[in-house]
Amino acid sequence: MSAELVGFISIAAFFILLILRMPIAFAMALVGLAGFACLTSPAAAFSMVAKEIYSTFSNQSLGVIAMFVWMGFLAFYSGIGTRMYVFAYKLIGHYPGGLAIATQAACGVFGAICGSNTATAATIGAIALPEMKKYKYDDALATASVAAGGVLGVLIPPSVIFIVYAMATEQSIGRLFMAGIVPGILLMLLYMATIALITWRNPGLGPAGPKATWKERFKALRGGLGEVIIIFSLSMGGLFAGWFTPTEAGAVGAAGVLGVALLKRSLSWEGFGKSLFDATRTTAMIMLLIAGAMIFGRLMAISRLPFEMAQMAGALPLPPFAVMAVILLIYLVLGCFIDALALVLLTVPIFYPVAVQTLGYDPIWFGVIIVLTVAMGVITPPVGMNVFIIKGVAPEIPLEVIYRGIWPFLGAIILCLVILIVFPQLATFLPNLLS
Repeated sequence: MSAELVGFISIAAFFILLILRMPIAFAMALVGLAGFACLTSPAAAFSMVAKEIYSTFSNQSLGVIAMFVWMGFLAFYSGIGTRMYVFAYKLIGHYPGGLAIATQAACGVFGAICGSNTATAATIGAIALPEMKKYKYDDALATASVAAGGVLGVLIPPSVIFIVYAMATEQSIGRLFMAGIVPGILLMLLYMATIALITWRNPGLGPAGPKATWKERFKALRGGLGEVIIIFSLSMGGLFAGWFTPTEAGAVGAAGVLGVALLKRSLSWEGFGKSLFDATRTTAMIMLLIAGAMIFGRLMAISRLPFEMAQMAGALPLPPFAVMAVILLIYLVLGCFIDALALVLLTVPIFYPVAVQTLGYDPIWFGVIIVLTVAMGVITPPVGMNVFIIKGVAPEIPLEVIYRGIWPFLGAIILCLVILIVFPQLATFLPNLLS
């Protein structure tokens, strides 16, 4: 049996295990072990698995994940997300669709200190949905706007998915973080324009809320946006300026959130304990996914399947953008069934050589495109994690109602992708300033 055939069979076996509902990390590790044993020997396969698991969990550079994850959960339990929404709500909530537009602003700003799509959706959803229900917003628009807004948490830095992509491709975390800023703002503005268009065509879907006084707005500005600016400047500013390593930037950010929470007296001992527990659980899950992906990646490497696919892609009588379109379509389909983080770990070893080495695309730009594409999976059926989060926040609203409202926001993400493909400088000009 050829090595390439073993690679194809292993991928098929992996999807069978997913259908059987085996956890993704274990499925990747098991398939990687079995395939590696077929191509080498059982002894070599077990030795490889032991080394990969040990090297993953002992890798100090992966401490950056734990720091940024804890930073996000501290922000969640200290009420920073609440203050973000209040500020945005006071500023633009009096326009038609204003509460949903304010939700996007709050998601974008909260994402700047969170890095998680689920935490962003859960935090802002718990605050925004009762307000939108109070002012008789359409259920589909209200819930979908929050679910889609959570995507901003993985595009605007810090982002755990960017960190994992950087680890898998040996790219700079700082450059990837900078690359996500403009696309994240662009997507947020496209979301806002989508909501404005929807409510312009049918004002009854998003009635205007009460207008706040300028005094109330300035008070909300001091209480919400100011602390986020301080935290973001300390953490991301220090990273971009070269003062901190990524791990140190995460630690400074977590310390900054904790310091603000203590000064505001907004974090209880219970919340502090929950932030530690949730951060530990999430970090362990991510580390297991990375270990499983490393094992699976070793199998892909010795099967030479990625290299064969790269050569086939290079030999296709198609322009590079057409090949890229096929890759993105594959990501879009797989994203409907596989978690975003796991999808990046699984597919980057296969498609990265094709896009960067064969087609010649910029690796930083490709990272932004991939993160944005896989992020669509968190709001598409059947595995739309953000949709499930919103369902948990608003259990009385059926899933089909939330999914019905998602489609305009999916259109906004696709438009954002098209803009970034046509104008790649939007993602690369800030990272190039670091060069």
